[in-house]
Amino acid sequence: MLRRNMKPLPPHLRLGLEDLLGDLWHARRRSDLGRLALLSYYEVRRWARMSGKPGLAEHSSQLISGRPLADRNAFLSRVDILIAELEKVLAADRRSVEQDSEWLQYPPAEGGREAGQASRAGH
Repeated sequence: MLRRNMKPLPPHLRLGLEDLLGDLWHARRRSDLGRLALLSYYEVRRWARMSGKPGLAEHSSQLISGRPLADRNAFLSRVDILIAELEKVLAADRRSVEQDSEWLQYPPAEGGREAGQASRAGH
């Protein structure tokens, strides 16, 4: 039962992620390279470390401190990948919250998963 193993983000981390994504989207629309670099290196890395996502923190760090990128478009495409990763984290968190609320509404019956599904069918 994999979905029960995924815990939703605490509210302050979820709201922080939503704010961070909003800032990234705004800077990306404006092609503000300085703002994108600042957000990608400092803010994404800080958020990723606070939320226990070391791979995401490493990715944001490598975006700035890794090998130099060929041009502006290469940097923007790497930022787009980072934004997509953050969007996946937010989407997974939203699914986890929905599944938790569904699980709380219809907890599994004593007979296991099948019995829990049968009891939902009766509602």
